[in-house]
Amino acid sequence: MDLNQPAGENYANPQICFFHVLFKASALAFYILSALFFDSFVIIFVVTVLLAALDFWVVKNVSGRILVGLRWWNEINDLGESVWKFECLDQESLARMNKKDSWLFWWTLYLAAVVWIVLGIFSLIRFQADYLLVVGVCLTLSIANIVGFTKCRKDAKKQIQQFASQTIASRFSSTIQSAFSVV
Repeated sequence: MDLNQPAGENYANPQICFFHVLFKASALAFYILSALFFDSFVIIFVVTVLLAALDFWVVKNVSGRILVGLRWWNEINDLGESVWKFECLDQESLARMNKKDSWLFWWTLYLAAVVWIVLGIFSLIRFQADYLLVVGVCLTLSIANIVGFTKCRKDAKKQIQQFASQTIASRFSSTIQSAFSVV
């Protein structure tokens, strides 16, 4: 590692990036390689879904916060309606996020879903409905994170735009007030 490289050239959070990729890769690798080692569909189902659930939790609660500054969750209100909740860092903190960390987060999020879709197509072609169930659960968890973080990113952009508009408007009004107070 060259210490003379600019800070933007490296990952800011290499351990978080590692675990972000590790849980995705472990669920996929176990699913793909499990047929070589296990005859029991139950073991394959339980372990694959457990690894996918760990990935879901790590992405949603740890790597999403640290790598891209976003967090989401869904609540059911008193009327029984589903309400999405979003958190994001302030504008200044979001601007300081590491581009490599962000790139890794988004690409692996989408790439894992694509791989699960391909595995689902293979299960369909081979008429393996039981394995299609495993893929369906894992794909659902993956897509839930994609939808949650995509909505969260859009909400964060909207908040940044509102903040910028309010800042410009308040500065403009204070400039006008100071101009008229001089007169």
